[in-house]
Amino acid sequence: MAIAFIIACPIAYYAMNKWLESFAYKTTLSWWILALAGMLALGIALLTVSWQSWRAATRNPVEALRYE
Repeated sequence: MAIAFIIACPIAYYAMNKWLESFAYKTTLSWWILALAGMLALGIALLTVSWQSWRAATRNPVEALRYE
């Protein structure tokens, strides 16, 4: 996640700046917007991995072997 965030930040910043330049009312792009997006993506990834780990840990192994 950290490597993807480091790669995506400059690309997203450049693309968003180019997109925002085309509007009549100009606004600046703050660093905290990209940080918030990164934290949100990290939270979703952690939640997903935690949920799948919990489901795998609480499942009965006999049921998994029955379908093999």
